Amino acid sequence: MQADIAPFHAIAISRLAHQLQAQGRSIIHMEFGQPSTGAPRAAIETAHRVLDTDGLGYWESPALKARIARHYADTHGVAVEPERIILTCGASPALVLALASSFSPGDRVALARPGYVAYRNTLKALHLVPVEIACGAEDRFQLTAAHLAALDPAPAGVIVASPANPTGTVIADAEMAAIAAVCRARGIRIVSDEIYHGLSYVGPARSMLEFEPDALVVNSFSKYFSMVGWRLGWLLVPPAHVHRARAYVGNLFLTAPSLSQHAGLAAMDCRDELEGHVAVYRQNRQLLLDALPSLGLAKIAPPDGAFYVYADIGHLTDDSLAFCEALLRDTGVATAPGVDFDPVDGHRFIRFSFAVSTAEVEEALRRLVPWFAARAASPAPSPGR
Repeated sequence: MQADIAPFHAIAISRLAHQLQAQGRSIIHMEFGQPSTGAPRAAIETAHRVLDTDGLGYWESPALKARIARHYADTHGVAVEPERIILTCGASPALVLALASSFSPGDRVALARPGYVAYRNTLKALHLVPVEIACGAEDRFQLTAAHLAALDPAPAGVIVASPANPTGTVIADAEMAAIAAVCRARGIRIVSDEIYHGLSYVGPARSMLEFEPDALVVNSFSKYFSMVGWRLGWLLVPPAHVHRARAYVGNLFLTAPSLSQHAGLAAMDCRDELEGHVAVYRQNRQLLLDALPSLGLAKIAPPDGAFYVYADIGHLTDDSLAFCEALLRDTGVATAPGVDFDPVDGHRFIRFSFAVSTAEVEEALRRLVPWFAARAASPAPSPGR
């Protein structure tokens, strides 16, 4: 039995963007959620030193696991044994590990729609059944306890994300507690994607561990720590799940890159530098929010965190993929089509990433304002019309 996995359309947009760039076009990359900055200076210095002194074999850093455990104590007030932390080659393998080691083929797992494209497709690849729940503006594009309470039968699991991709919305503390309570009562296992922690503009994001100690938590060095290409993440599992998860990770992925583990440990103490990145994102976010009216984009998800604006373009098109391609070809600004994140309603949404430089955001807006104005004056015909 083969799983039917949809393509990640933003990758095709990015491929076209790089082709145009190779032809000499000026391209602004707002299609992917990756920081335009590199790893912290101390992380890079550590990597240089390690390359000269370490053979870099298979290894899991006890010091890094202990440092991550301290992070949960310091930031969330949660005591975590380092042995519960499994280092992975980024958040994507951590998600695969969480799902593969926690559920059986045919199990139903709930998730918000819109949501990160890989949730749906990873579930399908593992022969699990995604139960997508439509979450609109009235729900701040997030799952609620009421959604989970209404599912009949109860799913085996649920994936939550706060801040979320593509919307940047954050789940309120009371709702997090309510979700945890419903899941406990109904036997629903929680997988919490916390990859955007540290990137919040409405106060610190809460970990699901504060509300449900047995949640599986996915995190990564890619976003806040600006270490996308280093491929380093972790999965935090309940004590009773450690042995099973370690059996899976050892067979599927071996270990995370040794060099990245050394660098990641150094990065965790580079807060001043990293908070400087957040200050740039905050400024970029405000620039976009101020400019959205002039683009004619009045309906957006509240970008509480992460580095995205998810905007309704339904008044201009019902084909977000074609819209993003036309936008790229005409302006050189690459964006992500909403259909990646929502196969039902995403045809009328677009996602902007503001994890670029402020100068790039300003230049993008100079290009976008007249383009959107022209589009509003003469919207493209919908397919089949």
